[in-house]
Amino acid sequence: MDHKALLASLSPEERQRLTARRNGPALLRLAAHLGALAAMAAYIAAAAPLWWAMLLPYGIALTFLFTLTHECTHQTPFRTRWLNEATGHLAGAVLLLPFLWFRYFHFAHHRHTGDPALDPEIAGHPRPGTRTALALYLTGWGYWHGNLTALWRNAASRPAAYVPPAKRRAVVWEARIHIAAYALLLALAPTQAFTFWLLPLLLGQPALRLYLLAEHGLCPPVANMLANTRTTLTTRLIRALAWNMPYHAEHHAFPAVPFHALPRLHKKTRAHLHQVSPGYAAFTQSYLRSLR
Repeated sequence: MDHKALLASLSPEERQRLTARRNGPALLRLAAHLGALAAMAAYIAAAAPLWWAMLLPYGIALTFLFTLTHECTHQTPFRTRWLNEATGHLAGAVLLLPFLWFRYFHFAHHRHTGDPALDPEIAGHPRPGTRTALALYLTGWGYWHGNLTALWRNAASRPAAYVPPAKRRAVVWEARIHIAAYALLLALAPTQAFTFWLLPLLLGQPALRLYLLAEHGLCPPVANMLANTRTTLTTRLIRALAWNMPYHAEHHAFPAVPFHALPRLHKKTRAHLHQVSPGYAAFTQSYLRSLR
């Protein structure tokens, strides 16, 4: 069974239950995420004992705002539209990931998942095929280079082809506003910006890169979303941190399902999943074995 047959097998009532959007679960999850960030930032700011060791978990939690930004592109975390938009724009700004541009980048990824020519996640920069390439990938170099290049191209009125013509002007001004805001922040508070923003993002990148590599790494470039995308069975803590996106094949099969309903969708799809890993450590070991 492919993802189209799976969706066709769901009754209208099941579809309605799975795609129902609510504000409550996302507000609780967001409060927990931001609360953890605030507590760790306060510990660092107070220069408490071993405060520097707190930079790593703080950086991982900060970097994993990416999964929330990703969810907001689909307008699924919250029932209220402006909450999705505001949260996506704010979290994206923290990650140097302008939200409007990222929405179209991500939609292109969904349309062309695994296509080496059209999927913008891998077009022109395939997943690492050697241990050296993997080490470079884990530094986040590709992320920083790709995002900053896109930011400058957008600001120069040269957005990628996947940005709809009607949205190009908005994407251009979004990039210009981001560049101006970043420059102002770095000019007014360079030390604070480095300590609480840039350095933690650098430290958190390896964890996010390994997580993202598992989503489609070692998956065949086929049209079936249950085969070209991996679901990773992991701990409750990691699922919470990643807004349930370890259920990634389920998300690709039915993107309209909010994060809080993905465990229910998983129960209906797990017998049909082609790519399942028992955890991120197991996937990483498999990936290392595959490298030249």
